[in-house]
Amino acid sequence: MTQYETAQAFFDACETGKGWDGCKSWCHEFATFSCQADALTETTTVAAYADWMKGLLTPIPDGRYKLTAFAADEARGTVVAAAEFHGTQTGAGGPVAPTAKAVVSDYAYVMQFEGDKISHMTKIWNDVHALRGLGWL
Repeated sequence: MTQYETAQAFFDACETGKGWDGCKSWCHEFATFSCQADALTETTTVAAYADWMKGLLTPIPDGRYKLTAFAADEARGTVVAAAEFHGTQTGAGGPVAPTAKAVVSDYAYVMQFEGDKISHMTKIWNDVHALRGLGWL
């Protein structure tokens, strides 16, 4: 499996709420994570992020992605995915009671590889825009 194919499989598993159990086969055990968004400040591993995404689909059960770009930079061992997250908070479990508000939020994953597995992922995301759209801020 190429890095491109691995990144595609990981991205889909993560974004459809498979959690770490459904994502770990494509990552190094201690793969790191970073994101300059307050909602994910404490999240420092890909494992924790994958489980966070799984949990997000509880208050937003219709959460889904629309992929807008996917590219590999083989010379740097990096794959980048850009997408839109679409969803409506209709489920319990969010920071407030269900708001029935919908959001479309742009984001990107920058997945860095060591060998054939992801060793680090950076998420680029405007959490304030997304949380405000859901009525959480």
